[in-house]
Parts: sequence; structure tokens; C-alpha cells
Amino acid sequence: MDNRYLQQFKKGSLEMILLCLIGRKETYGYEIITELNNNGAAVLGYAKEGTVYPILYRLQQAGLIQCRIAPAAANGGSKKYYSLTPKGKETLYELIAFWGKYTECVDSFIGEDLRMEALK
Repeated sequence: MDNRYLQQFKKGSLEMILLCLIGRKETYGYEIITELNNNGAAVLGYAKEGTVYPILYRLQQAGLIQCRIAPAAANGGSKKYYSLTPKGKETLYELIAFWGKYTECVDSFIGEDLRMEALK
């Protein structure tokens, strides 16, 4: 199969996944990347800084997340902690609702016969 179809599909859902992770708790970039790689690498592929940080920047520019800078205990530097804004929380809920309808719709097209054939 042509890998570009999978890549495009994954790319389209990554913003929602990042909003979900940030919605769970205030977090920072490396923690987000680690979570993606520990729990999603088998399906999403290996998450890299060059993929995640531009999305975080876009989400911040859109007013969906905010960040605060705090001192990093380990190296004396600083960390950027991300959290959802009220607009981000509302958008996340809308995306989750859409995702439910979307997967239901796609599943209706796939049907049980095609699903069983694909799993062979």
C-alpha cells in the first residue's frame, strides 16, 4: 500500500490527539512526545519534535492552548507547560463528538465483511 494515504490520515488526527493529551493535565513538549511514542507509536509512528512542536505552535496561535514557562528542576533551564484554554476545551469536545460520528459513518461503509477480510 502507498504509505502517503496512511500518513495523511494520521496527520489529520494529530491535532485532536495533542488536545486530548493536554486536556488530561498540564504538560510539556517532551512529555507529550514520550506519551505519543509509548502509547501510540505502533499506529501513529514515531513522534518527533519536528512534528509535534509546529502543531503546538499552531494550536497556541489559534488560541486553543496556552503555555507558561517554569524553571526546569533538572538542568536549570526552563520548560514550557501547555494547558487548554476555554476555546481549546470547547474545540476538543466538538472534535470528540465529530470523531464519534465520523467513525460510525466510516464503519457503516466498511461493514463487517470487509473488516473481517482486512484482518486476515
